[in-house]
Amino acid sequence: MLRSLVRSRVRSLGAPLAGLALAIGLAAGAQAQLVDKKALTLAAARKLAAAAEAEATKANLHVAVAILDDGGHLLLLERMDDAQTGSIEVAIAKGRTAALFKRETKLFEDAVAGGRSVVLKLDGVVPIEGGVPLLVDGKVIGAIGISGATGHQDGMVARAAAATLK
Repeated sequence: MLRSLVRSRVRSLGAPLAGLALAIGLAAGAQAQLVDKKALTLAAARKLAAAAEAEATKANLHVAVAILDDGGHLLLLERMDDAQTGSIEVAIAKGRTAALFKRETKLFEDAVAGGRSVVLKLDGVVPIEGGVPLLVDGKVIGAIGISGATGHQDGMVARAAAATLK
């Protein structure tokens, strides 16, 4: 309908103004295609990290906590006292896997344990429990990665922190 209106005006406006009218009409149509989406804020990332630290402390664990946005980019990193420094990169990688693949890293770990070694060929997948996507209204807005304890314990801490987002 918009295009037919623009075409009818082309005859009356002349070529220079017709091009301008067409550009304005197309720009208005492009705006209608945009959507609003939830985003993880730094304040929310800090609350998630505090929840992860509280859960880890309750279980007497010392972990690294990575909070990432929906694109797998680091927003916040905390390493608890006495957590091994090697856990920093592992926590980030677990979180990135969960964000980009929109699922817990435990699913990849279970697949590998079940004989699906092809999972190891997926670029960017860390098949170790402890990465959990952060969901709001069924959409991934980021992820949390935990490392420093056993995979099971890392996953427990990550899921407990993610549950506080709701």
